Amino acid sequence: MLFPLPELSLQLLAVLAVTAFVAGMARGFSGFGAALIFVPLASRFVGPQIAAPLLLLADGIVAVPMIWSAWERARKPEVALMAAGAVIGIPAGTFALALGDPTLLRWIITALVALMLVLLLSGWRYGGKPHASVTVGVGVLSGVFSGLAQLAGPPVVAYWLGGNHDHREMRSSTILYFAFSTAIGFFSYLVGKLLTIEVLVLSVLLVPFFAAGLYGGSKIFHMASAETFRRICLALIGLSLALSLPVWG
Repeated sequence: MLFPLPELSLQLLAVLAVTAFVAGMARGFSGFGAALIFVPLASRFVGPQIAAPLLLLADGIVAVPMIWSAWERARKPEVALMAAGAVIGIPAGTFALALGDPTLLRWIITALVALMLVLLLSGWRYGGKPHASVTVGVGVLSGVFSGLAQLAGPPVVAYWLGGNHDHREMRSSTILYFAFSTAIGFFSYLVGKLLTIEVLVLSVLLVPFFAAGLYGGSKIFHMASAETFRRICLALIGLSLALSLPVWG
C-alpha cells in the first residue's frame, strides 16, 4: 500500500522544517530524541505512515558523520546484541505501521511518546547488570518502537543510563545503535512500501534544517550542562506532544 503526500503548501513545509530543526537539535545533543519531537507533530499534518519514513531518511542521511566519532567510545559488543534484537523488532513495528489505521496509529504514537516522556521524567533507569538476553530484549522492544514510529531511543537510554556508563559513552553507543537500526529500518520500510519518491524528495528538502539542528545540538553538547539541555529537550517533547494530540484534527 502506498501513502500519498497531502498537498505540500509553503506553510506545511515551513512547519515541517521548523520541527525538523528542533528535532535535530535534540538528536545532536543527546544522541536521541528526534523522533519524540518530530513524529507525533509531523503525523498531525502528513500522517504517521509518512512522518516516520521522513525522519528515517533525513536522520539517516545527516547522522552518517556522527558514526565515525561515536565508534571509539561506543560499547560495541552491547550495540551488536541490541542490533540483533532490532532485526526482529523493526519488521514487526513496520508491519503495524504499514497496515494500521492512520488515526489509530496517531493515538498509539501519542500514547507511546507520553509513556516515554513519563519514563524520562521519572528518572527511572534499569539498575541491573548488563546481560546478553536483556540487551537483546531491549533491542527487540526498541525495534518495535522504531518500526512503528522511529521511537527507538527511550528504551535504549533507560537501559544504558542505569549501567556503568558515562554520558559520552552512552551517547556514542546510542548513535552507533541508531546507525544499525536505520539500515534495518530502511530495508523494512522499503519492503513495506513506505518509501516513495515523494517521501524521498520531501526528506531531502528537510535535510538542511535537520542538519542545522544536529550541528547546533552537537555544539551545545560540548558547551552546556547536560542537565540543563535535558530539561529543554523534555520541555520540547512535551510541547510537541500537546500540539500533536489527535483531538486537534
